[in-house]
Amino acid sequence: MSPILVLGVGNTLMSDDGVGVRLLEHLQALQPPLAGVEYIDAGTLSFVLLPDIQACRALLVLDAAQLGEAPGTIRSLAGVEMDDFLRTARCSVHEVGIRDLLDLARLTDALPDRRAFIGVQPAETGWGEALSPEVTTSLPAAVAEARRLLNDWST
Repeated sequence: MSPILVLGVGNTLMSDDGVGVRLLEHLQALQPPLAGVEYIDAGTLSFVLLPDIQACRALLVLDAAQLGEAPGTIRSLAGVEMDDFLRTARCSVHEVGIRDLLDLARLTDALPDRRAFIGVQPAETGWGEALSPEVTTSLPAAVAEARRLLNDWST
């Protein structure tokens, strides 16, 4: 069976921009592990991830996102709601966005029906390896939401 793919997006040298990768690390460490889930540190994204997206049965993306909310705010979006959000011009801080990868998957008729995005509003995206206090505080709730989605998709 095709895997459920979890992409942790971000640059861990740019403070809160690395929240997607930090969420991925926390999620991957949870016990018991979920069978059929593949975790990828996607860094700041690249088109080389397209084959992984094309091969998965479900996709969960974890990233910092410009939500227009207070730092540390979490938003979980699925399916068309995710697509609509990712089409906004300033939702991501990355040059190659998940929107680009999903558009390519859509063009090749390989976009997973089950897909979701968990975004966290950053406070800081300058140089620094530590997350801001606001984003650090939001980690447990974001990880719990991600695990809930993965549990739902695994059944």
